[in-house]
Amino acid sequence: MRTHQITSVLAGLCLSTVTLAQDAHFSQFYAAPTYLSPAFAGTTVQSRFALQCRDQWPSIPGAFVSYNLAADQYLSNLNSGIGVLISGDQAGSGALRSTSINLQYAYEIRLKHKVYLRPALQIGYVNHTVDYSHLIFNDQLERGGDVATYDYYDGRKVGYADIGSGLLYFTPKLWLGVAVQHMNQSNQSLLDGESQLPREFSMHGGYRFKLRSGGMVSKDAQSIVAAFNYRAQAKFDQLDIGAYYERDPIFAGVWYRGIPVKAYQPGYQNNDAISIVAGFKAGNWRFGYSYDITISRLALNSGGAHEITTIFEIADKRKKNSMAKRRVVPCAKF
Repeated sequence: MRTHQITSVLAGLCLSTVTLAQDAHFSQFYAAPTYLSPAFAGTTVQSRFALQCRDQWPSIPGAFVSYNLAADQYLSNLNSGIGVLISGDQAGSGALRSTSINLQYAYEIRLKHKVYLRPALQIGYVNHTVDYSHLIFNDQLERGGDVATYDYYDGRKVGYADIGSGLLYFTPKLWLGVAVQHMNQSNQSLLDGESQLPREFSMHGGYRFKLRSGGMVSKDAQSIVAAFNYRAQAKFDQLDIGAYYERDPIFAGVWYRGIPVKAYQPGYQNNDAISIVAGFKAGNWRFGYSYDITISRLALNSGGAHEITTIFEIADKRKKNSMAKRRVVPCAKF
């Protein structure tokens, strides 16, 4: 979730005593679902590892690069899922960096046959830093770049605890979930002021339409998965809505991001991007690529956004097939 003025964002984050940061956004949010909500930890019946990298607005100097590294596992004897999530984000040619590591736990409650509820908790630690030497200040331009404001500052950093939670309801065809991140609203100020990290609320869900029978684990199965993801943080919000077509070993989808009926200010409609997603499966590996076509006022200058995702699953076929008959999570893989 980004504002539309890069310069204003960097100035506000690095120089003011009060900041309102937004979390990084990923178009393929179901490729690393534990970033979306800790309730997705262990929603596969095998060990899952995911790597996700995003380069947003590459044509704009000092734009945003984000990544996720996630691992999760379902513990059938405990009806629980556990996960580890490492996330990073950098902006302003690397001047502003944020790195977090989170531990996740979800407990799975069987409400009735093939209907489940998963409350979850996430506890983590965030390191937030700024390197003034990577920024250009007004006095550098006025004096020819020899002396700059940052010469009077050391590199600044702050670390803080972070708490999140989630709840997921699912059947073999339907899933609905909510998540709240940054529940403790830690102080993230890089100076001496107070800057609480805004809570982030998200609601997500979808439905799987089977086009061809053969079972959820059959290679002959074909499906269309329609889904949405709504996020709100501070005064900003956005909606991702779209659909995937899945036929093993390939998938493809189209997504829209924005809320066209809402404008943050006159003349600035909440339209962000159209995202094209495609990928394939090879053995225990899944590979996905997405490109965001910017449709906001940055369209001619942003360069869109590139995102690459890799997932590796350690599969035990006997365990996978027996568990999938009792417990199927229908959400998309990307």
